[in-house]
Amino acid sequence: MKKINFYSGPAILPEEVLLQAQAAIQDFAGTGLSILEISHRSKEFVHVMEEARALVKELMQLDADKEVLFLQGGASSQFYMIPMNLLNENETATYFDTGNWAHNAIVEAKNFGQVHIACSSKAQSYNHIPKHYDFVDSKYVHLTTNNTIYGTQFSNLQLNDFKKEWSLVADMSSDIFSRDIDYNKYDLIYAGAQKNMGPAGATLVVVNKNILGKVNRALPKMIDYRVHIEKDSMYNTPSVFAVYVSWLTLKWIKGKSLKDIAASNQRKADKLYAAIDKSGVFEGTVAKGDRSQMNVCFGVKPVLDKTMIEEQFLQFVAAQNIVGIKGYRTVGGFRASIYNAMPESGVDALVEAMAEFERTL
Repeated sequence: MKKINFYSGPAILPEEVLLQAQAAIQDFAGTGLSILEISHRSKEFVHVMEEARALVKELMQLDADKEVLFLQGGASSQFYMIPMNLLNENETATYFDTGNWAHNAIVEAKNFGQVHIACSSKAQSYNHIPKHYDFVDSKYVHLTTNNTIYGTQFSNLQLNDFKKEWSLVADMSSDIFSRDIDYNKYDLIYAGAQKNMGPAGATLVVVNKNILGKVNRALPKMIDYRVHIEKDSMYNTPSVFAVYVSWLTLKWIKGKSLKDIAASNQRKADKLYAAIDKSGVFEGTVAKGDRSQMNVCFGVKPVLDKTMIEEQFLQFVAAQNIVGIKGYRTVGGFRASIYNAMPESGVDALVEAMAEFERTL
């Protein structure tokens, strides 16, 4: 029986995408070659890269000044690429400290310029998104739209709070293409593919070309966004298979539509949070107004034996082919990642398992 996969990443992919990828491993586009051995310069793969970039532009409805890149190194590589390309040593960037990955981005940026923290929820174990921001004049403002480890998500960020001359940069690794938003409000978006867009190995970057070329440091070619733009994401050998599966996933997203995907994600999150809130065993760990639609984090109520209940519940759901709900190693508790490809039936199965487990206690 197929397992119900709640892992946070690499994460669940649509079944039809897996089947198409499986076929391409044997024979890609009728070439008689596997997608794993095809030349990245072949016309068949160049078509995939061009189509994948075009689909991103279409789904995001991007303006003409936005460029789409498929790079490598994961979202973490962007923690240093962004300040290297955008921030001089005597300039300031503003960061929102709302989780582990946001904090890591801050650490890297300090190597290249001045960093101002607009807000931080670190002292509260990142259990909410601060509502009061302390801004200073900045070259750019960086935020992480969804926090995979602690389960918070920006939902009503007032983009008008930022001055027009400040570039807005966002790490959307874990909620990219999960909702219909105005992507043109952002001057640089980056996302590791392995949550909502494909497998590990590809990193999506969407950048306003007008903000580039304004730092006074020399940039290695692999770090310079302008080089990758000029070479159509083919300056070096791309992650061919990861880009291919991302292309398949983007086509799947287009077939569903962002509007319908957003509605499904809302229903899934509502079902799971409702089950947590009415439970006598489980409780949410995040301020209700900041709960993530992608990563639902919860724990055991303090009146119970936490260690015993956690272990029992993990064993209980595993017996029902439900996997991946153990919380992040430094946090504990539980985390159910309900990305785009998670069907509502998967959430229903988890909700039913939670109720049945509670009845057994």
